[in-house]
Amino acid sequence: MSEVIVIGGGAAGMMAAAAAAQKGHSVLLLEKNEKLGKKVYITGKGRCNVTNACGVQELFDNVVTNPRFLYSAIYGFDNAAVQDFFEKRGCPLKVERGNRVFPVSDHSSDIIRTLERELARLGVDVRLKTPVKRILADRTEGEKPRVTGAELLFGEKLSADAVILACGGLSYPATGSTGDGYRMAQELGHTRTALAPSLVPFVIREDWCPALQGLALKNVEAALVVDGKEIYRGFGEMLFTHFGVSGPLILSASSYYQRELARLSGKKGKRKDGKRAAGAESGGKAAPLPETGRIPSREAAPSPEACLLLDLKPALTREQLDKRILRDFEASRNRQFKNAVDGLFPARLIPVMLRLSGIDPEKKVNEITREERKQFVELIKSVRLTVNGTRGFEEAVITRGGIPVKEVNPSTMGSRLAEGLYLAGEMLDLDALTGGFNLQIAWSTGWLAGSSV
Repeated sequence: MSEVIVIGGGAAGMMAAAAAAQKGHSVLLLEKNEKLGKKVYITGKGRCNVTNACGVQELFDNVVTNPRFLYSAIYGFDNAAVQDFFEKRGCPLKVERGNRVFPVSDHSSDIIRTLERELARLGVDVRLKTPVKRILADRTEGEKPRVTGAELLFGEKLSADAVILACGGLSYPATGSTGDGYRMAQELGHTRTALAPSLVPFVIREDWCPALQGLALKNVEAALVVDGKEIYRGFGEMLFTHFGVSGPLILSASSYYQRELARLSGKKGKRKDGKRAAGAESGGKAAPLPETGRIPSREAAPSPEACLLLDLKPALTREQLDKRILRDFEASRNRQFKNAVDGLFPARLIPVMLRLSGIDPEKKVNEITREERKQFVELIKSVRLTVNGTRGFEEAVITRGGIPVKEVNPSTMGSRLAEGLYLAGEMLDLDALTGGFNLQIAWSTGWLAGSSV
């Protein structure tokens, strides 16, 4: 039996502690907050989207960054195993639209309580309000550091045979995600990729967006175009806000936006000989953690050029939509244009569409030319929103970037650079789309780390 310290009481940390204790280890779970699962509590708008009940291959398809790294973790503890874990421990689950899995109660607190009960049953020693300063290690020249325990912020030193680091990323810093895990891992030789907010709302340049604040659109299609190249296309729900757009469809698009920015940044960071340029962030000493409160200015357009193209009627082809509008116009021949489109859009969207169409709203429908009608069809199928960037980590569901997966053994979650160190959850360079996939990553990597000690 080994002495195991788990640093971080979020989804990955709690699951890692349970897995290690189930193997018979003596487990100490250290959490700097006043309670466990603070971020789990707010996931899924307080309902906790536990996982997704899709096929296992679809799980991988929804992982945006480094899906192959997760093969051992997910096949060892997949979505069916996660559901079985909670239901066998007294937390019934249900599957909703999009195969999203939630507790039947619709309360994320039930997921946390289930884990707390399991930790207590397994004899895990949980210490709250206990921030960790650093991981202790023996260092012999020419050899990997060997983990020996952890030092708490207030000076106490705790011994251990293994440490599982599961401190999360930078998203929702109010829940305690302040980047501590990155620093502790780097002190043992790990590096860190660039960090960015992901699954995060977009800031939009167009001045008409704020007028639509609170308007939700269902069943729309969005294409994200960066430097003239379409990098994402999805279907679903979106929401207009005072700064731009949000909602599940938009959050998923933001994952691909951040991935493309990282790719372009990597290209700029390479010299003509293919080596990294000085100052380019890829291994070695990482740049300082980003300012979590920084939000792009509405006036300052980012580089590269990016836009969202919204199809408000994705179920209809352009030809079908044109025939639909033509029928509507025939039925309203003597009405003004502004009074003939109420069947096409929500009421609050009509003034914006009239403005963007370029057609005089007072013009009689029977005076609208065929060319004007065709342009109106094109507008409905491709409303342009100029992307000025994203909101900050305060509003991001997850963090993109983290400890490079090449520095971690995918079969165990063990560090390749420090003996006795294991890593799990959001602090790794892994991220996925909305729908329960990121929590699945946390459960799977946490379980594998705990089981591998």
